[in-house]
Amino acid sequence: MQPSKLLIDQKKLFESTAIQCSRIVTKKYSTSFSLGISLIDKQHRDAIYAIYGYVRYADEIVDTFYDQDKATLLNEFRLETYKAIERGISMNPIISSFQKVVRQYGIDVALIDAFLNSMEMDLTGNTYNDTSYNEYIYGSAEVVGLMCLLVFCSGDKTEYERLKAAARSLGAAFQKVNFLRDMKDDFDERGRIYFPGINFANFTTADKALIEAEIEKDFADALIGIKQLPIACRKGVYLAYRYYTKLFKKIKKKEPKVIKTERVRINNFIKLVILLKSDARYRLNML
Repeated sequence: MQPSKLLIDQKKLFESTAIQCSRIVTKKYSTSFSLGISLIDKQHRDAIYAIYGYVRYADEIVDTFYDQDKATLLNEFRLETYKAIERGISMNPIISSFQKVVRQYGIDVALIDAFLNSMEMDLTGNTYNDTSYNEYIYGSAEVVGLMCLLVFCSGDKTEYERLKAAARSLGAAFQKVNFLRDMKDDFDERGRIYFPGINFANFTTADKALIEAEIEKDFADALIGIKQLPIACRKGVYLAYRYYTKLFKKIKKKEPKVIKTERVRINNFIKLVILLKSDARYRLNML
């Protein structure tokens, strides 16, 4: 029996409401990523909102809900994700939007596993060695870049493989900048130090310089790939790159003691300036 037009319209209403929830989450939690997404071609925009909304909510489970059993919440989130991918629907609108993107673009469940495993590491890991640090960076950030890349390449696996390394580098750079920006909050609120071998009480100029050199290499490798992205998404990704490199330059100017005592920010006016300058550089082919 074929569904009636009414039922089809109602299903479309559910799906549009679900993706609207993902848009709201993105815009409420990140003005910088929202600006970047707004410059991506409309055909890809909702898929990126869905990915961001999903990873944002998972991150909230492990970072914010101090009065809840985080391990149980994360496990339920994980199980509901797998069920939704199998069924093609979830009553959680954020997960439902995400599963649709997973199915549409052929996102490998291994990428989702790696992401959720990194979120789980945040429940128990307070310090990291080289191995666990690289594992965490891959799962928490690089795989998110890879999910977005599959959308940008419209599921074209050949194009995806060609740009894969650069997408991982960009995700890694973003995450490491976040680690430096949030070092005080991560330590004070959650007792975490992500960088291997770093003593928060004795965070030195030499320590900071080593981390910054690592980030600079990631950004340089990422820019090569950004220049080769499909035209429909290149401008939006370039804006996110420019925002984070601006934030990184501001962090580089700060002494280690400042990083330990305050969260470095870019105000909304400067974000607008970055948007205008990025657009100009893009139009003049000065990436």
